[in-house]
Amino acid sequence: MKRRQEFLATSRGKRTARTTMVVQARRRESSPDAPIRIGFTASRRVGNAVIRNRAKRRLRAAAALTLPRCGKAGWDYVLIARAERTATQPFASLLQNLSDALRELHARRERRRKAGST
Repeated sequence: MKRRQEFLATSRGKRTARTTMVVQARRRESSPDAPIRIGFTASRRVGNAVIRNRAKRRLRAAAALTLPRCGKAGWDYVLIARAERTATQPFASLLQNLSDALRELHARRERRRKAGST
């Protein structure tokens, strides 16, 4: 994702926070079988430009490894870096945080869908 409008639309979806990142997710109703779209954000609170870029590189790498197995087609995801955490925590904890967050977001949707059908 590149346009601000897409990021804002995703921010109105579901969100969950972890120690290394915040994950926002939104299902695109118009195209449920479309590919996964992802965006990355690191505000100035994360640090200077070098640290923000490092945090985003780490988020991109974690997303590349995690989204193919935990993400769902037709969804938008935004990964938001956390100050003094995303750039410094071990990469394994970054991967674990992302996969846990994605499972939680999708489990919430499944619970809501099942509750609505009864």
